[in-house]
Amino acid sequence: MKPFTQASRRNERLAALTLLMVVLFSPPLLIAVDRLPGWASLTLYLFAAWGSVIGLTAWLMERSAP
Repeated sequence: MKPFTQASRRNERLAALTLLMVVLFSPPLLIAVDRLPGWASLTLYLFAAWGSVIGLTAWLMERSAP
């Protein structure tokens, strides 16, 4: 069995990030957030989730640069 390389770990982390994005932006979760009381909860959630995904992607790609 070959040891993990940096590229394979990056690919696994990118796959995990993709799954996280699917969960964060799935319709059942968006409907649940939309039903929360308060002003513009869905809008705030979408901006926070999208910003987090962008930040995690940038951090992951910078960290794995050769």
